[in-house]
Amino acid sequence: MLDHIFLAVSDTALSVAFSQKALAILGITTLLDYDGKDGPAGHPDLKGFGAKGRMFSCLRQGAVAPGAVHVGFVADSEAMVNAAHAEALAAGATDIRPLGAQPHCGPRYYAAQVGDPGGYSLEFVFKSRQHGN
Repeated sequence: MLDHIFLAVSDTALSVAFSQKALAILGITTLLDYDGKDGPAGHPDLKGFGAKGRMFSCLRQGAVAPGAVHVGFVADSEAMVNAAHAEALAAGATDIRPLGAQPHCGPRYYAAQVGDPGGYSLEFVFKSRQHGN
């Protein structure tokens, strides 16, 4: 199980603003604004995101490898996938995979995949079998 991951972004302010808007519907919020000078030598500034008091993702300034990272976010319903997809597009994302059932990923798999402004692939996914539906 992962505890956290750092994602390098080329424009921290843009990526933070995008994440705050696109992920809010999933209950993911900003949980950390860490000044790197408070850490060991060379530690980056971090903008941490998480849910229910648990931080699991940090954005940091750095070199980006567009297409190198795909992050899937759990949604609690198809409606939540729809809303997250709409918010992501409104915040500047581009469609990668259309919104809807994704039978190639498995039965009862409903998702949307977008490209964020930094070039990463984000997926909002509801797997009804994992929610007792």
